[in-house]
Parts: sequence; C-alpha cells; structure tokens
Amino acid sequence: MPQVKSFLEYFYHWEQTTPQAIYLRQPKGSTWTDYSWAEVGQIARTMASALQQMGLPPGSHIGIVSKNCCHWVMADLAIMLGGYVSVPFYPNLTGPQLAQVIDHSDIKVLFVGKLENWTDMREGVPDGLDIIRFPHYEGNSQVAEGKDWHELLQSRQPLAGNPLPDLHQLWTILYTSGTTGTPKGVMHSFYTASALLENERQHNNLKLFEGEHNRFFSYLPMNHIAERVIVEIASFFTGASISFGENIDTFASNLQATQPTLFLAVPRIWTKFQMAILDRLPQKRLSLLLKLPLLSGLLKRKIAKGLGLSKARILLTGAAPTPQSLSAWYTSLGLQLQEVYGMTENCGGCTLMRKESIRTGTVGQPVPNCTIRIDPETQEVQTQAPWTMLGYYKDPDKTEQVLKDGWLHSADLGALDANGFLKITGRLNDVFKTAKGKYVVPGPIEWELAKNTALEQICVVGLGIGQPLALVVLSEVGKSLPEAALGNTLEATLTTVNNQLARFQKVAAMIIVADRWEVDTGILTPTMKVKRNVIDQRYSHLYTSWFNAEQPIIYAEPLAKQP
Repeated sequence: MPQVKSFLEYFYHWEQTTPQAIYLRQPKGSTWTDYSWAEVGQIARTMASALQQMGLPPGSHIGIVSKNCCHWVMADLAIMLGGYVSVPFYPNLTGPQLAQVIDHSDIKVLFVGKLENWTDMREGVPDGLDIIRFPHYEGNSQVAEGKDWHELLQSRQPLAGNPLPDLHQLWTILYTSGTTGTPKGVMHSFYTASALLENERQHNNLKLFEGEHNRFFSYLPMNHIAERVIVEIASFFTGASISFGENIDTFASNLQATQPTLFLAVPRIWTKFQMAILDRLPQKRLSLLLKLPLLSGLLKRKIAKGLGLSKARILLTGAAPTPQSLSAWYTSLGLQLQEVYGMTENCGGCTLMRKESIRTGTVGQPVPNCTIRIDPETQEVQTQAPWTMLGYYKDPDKTEQVLKDGWLHSADLGALDANGFLKITGRLNDVFKTAKGKYVVPGPIEWELAKNTALEQICVVGLGIGQPLALVVLSEVGKSLPEAALGNTLEATLTTVNNQLARFQKVAAMIIVADRWEVDTGILTPTMKVKRNVIDQRYSHLYTSWFNAEQPIIYAEPLAKQP
C-alpha cells in the first residue's frame, strides 16, 4: 500500500481551499438548503467543542440514530474532531433492537435526528443517557428529549486547529443487521477506510477520481458500510457534494434535481426503477423504439434524465446479487451497472466489475491489494486486505472464528474462474438439509425465482421435508394481477426454474404468504434481508402440510399474531 493519510486531512483540504463551495444539500419541498465546506466545518467544530465540554473522556463512544441528512454528517464530523468514536445505528430499529445495540456499544451520548418512529424507539433508550436532538425535520417524529442542537452551538467557540487521530485508532463501530442473530459491532480504524480510498486513487478501477464537480446522492442508511465509504468518506477524498432525499415520496424528484455523477443502489431499487419505466412504456414498445436509429439515442437520454442519472459516470449495484437479466436491461438503455461485492468486515472492498471487463453472473474481480481464496472443502470465500476490520467489539471469540491466520472468513459461498472473476453461490449459514439427507443452497434458487416481477420477497426453505418450498411475498405488480394470471405466471416461473435444478433441489410448491415481512414484525433485518431462522420459527410447523398438498401454488392463511 502507498502512503495513507487520514480522510480528515482531505476534509480540511476542501474546507481551506474551497470554503465557499457547496458540500451538503438538504431539500424541503422544491427548495434546497445548502451548506458550504466552511459552514459544515464551523458547525462540526463547534459541536465538537460542545461534546468536549460535556466532560467525555477521549475515545468515548457516541451514537447516532437518524435517517440520512446534513446533520448526520455534521454530527459524525464533530465526533471525529472531538476525539471520540462514532457508533451509528439503523434508523428503522424497533425499541428492543435499539436497546440491544445501545447496551452493547457502551455509548455515552446519543444524537437523535430524522426519524419516523421515535415514539417506539424511545422505549429502547435507557434513562440517564445524554441525548442531543437534531433540528426538527418536517414530516418526521418530533423529538422533545435531550439537548437542542442549536442551543448547544450557541455561545461556544469552534474547535481550533486541525486535529488528526492516529491512523490505527478506532474510528467507528458499525453494527451488522443481524441476519443470523445478534448484531455484531464491527470495529474499523481511521486507516481502513482511508486505505481503501487511497487504493482507488492509485489504481483508478472505479474511476472515482476522474472528472470535476462530483455529486453524490445519499439515501441508503449512512451507517451501512457501502454508503459510509462510497458516499461520506469518498466525499472527503474527492470534494464531492452530497445531496439528500427528503422522504420516500420526493425520492424521484430529489434524485432528478441532483443528477449525481455516482449512484449506488441495491437490486431492489434498480428493479423498482425498471418497473416504473415499464409501467409507462411497456417492454414490447420500448424494444421497438430502441431499434429505431433516430429515436434510440433520444429515448435513452430521456429515460436517464427522468431517472436522475443523465450525468452519472458510475452506477453501482450490490448488497445482493443482481439478476443478469436486470443488468442486461439497463445496458440496453446505455446504463452500465457495475457490481460490487464486500462486507462490513472488509470495509466493503472486495471485488468490482470494471466497465472494461464485464463477466455476467459474477461480482467482478478482486480490487488491487485484496486477495481472495476459496476453501476447497466448504467453498467459503476468504479474503485478505489492508482494510480488514480490527475485530468485533467485546466479542473476541467471534473475532477469532472469523479472522483466522490472517484470513477473513466471509460465510459466503463462491467460486473463482481462471481470470479471477468471483461468483457468489450462496451463504454458508443458509444451507439446509432436506428429509432425504440432501443439502440445498437456497440463494441461487431464490435469485432465479426473483426474475419474476410479481414477487418481491422470497425465502426457500425445506427443513424436515422431502423437497424445498418457496415462501414468497407478492410485489405491487403481483398484487395487481387477476388470480388466474398470477397463478399462470408463477407456475411458469416455477417450471422454468425447476427445469434447471437437480431433482433434490426442485421446489415442490410456491407458498404465497399473507403476512407482512417487515422490520417491525421481526422477519427482516434493518437492511431488508430475510432472517431465515425467524422464517423457520414462524412457518416450519406448516411445511409438512404444504409439501403434502401437492399443489404448485398455495395461498397461505395469515398466521396468529406473533408476540
């Protein structure tokens, strides 16, 4: 690795050399409030002074719970400038979930900001914990507890100088979403994120540093490693502005007003964009228009501008496998999606699909200075990189299990081809054994079923029965279809997928569940991933009867309300 500088040094650079340039942008209706680099620096420095005057020892843990907004970044900067450790939480946690991570993280202060369900979350905040509330964001929960942001800034002098932490000092604790149980606190130093971005600067794989006037649009949770590194930390390195969304209803207009140069989305978002376009322009007509030389280019530019992506140089997709058909559809519109693969434990930096080297069905090749190997017995993906985590907070046993002999054990299953392209084939912890003694990896089956836009959520199960079942939640498209049409499309998908599978993998039936799979029902993680252990707890008593029904499509009755 070349010489690495703390990302705070880059923040100071923009603060001093382009003080009046716009850094953060917050919408309210059709108007935007802009903050320059100098203004953000002044506010963060003043809040850092306020934190220090609270008598917190250096290195104290300070929490943030809020949806993405300007004050999120300001609070995070204040924590770093003050010499503390930031511990951000997902903004859609339930009260018990918040209580769990607050207790484990040992935070001394909690910034509370833009939230929809503060009344419920408040139950998870212990009495006596100091709270600092952001200025109120209209349309969100009113927070009355704690110290007011503006009042804390009054009559205080901003922190002087440009304090720099030791590069290997603890920077942040990021809690995983808890797919398989209790969330784990991943510890990263200032070095890890800085090293990953410096690696990009040196090798130019993503081409993040090309071009001027970079604009980022932030909407995925900022405590997620991808958003934290590719948006917040990358903005320090590149001098990019960050625009935020006001709410879900204004998402499209806010994105259109931003026209970012980089946009990161999960497959679910890319699918929703696709469905919105096809709702206005059916695929048959779209395909016809794209074949007309005089109209094709104009149509592509109009679609890109309508999405808010007309200026985007980098379009990223990750967090879950992106169906090949979806990537190909965007390519036909002149929008090249680049797959990225990583995890919280390696700062999100593992593989990248380079524009000049596309291999469908894979997540790209390792980024420079990241080494990947596949365990010959389990097919687990294992990695080495300079930006690997320090370990799990207060969990040395789990740390030892995951970091072995210098290798990070991902629990993802995969395969490398001769050219170093990595294909993810499932999750080690998701594999289950059927009653026939056969092991089934559900991930690839689910990815194939997900090509049907009538389905939004899918979980393939099979504990204790002879063949797998697919439990599904319908999308808005699926809900709008007549029952006969829905049944026909689902049966056709089931037949197509089963024809690709070995006999022991074939899905016996598709179960359309009536219950919501949401965070507040305990089935989804804060990142909207299905908790398979909870699915088994809720539904396994019905597996045998569904399997014995010998019907390809089954409409399930709602379950009794869970405690």
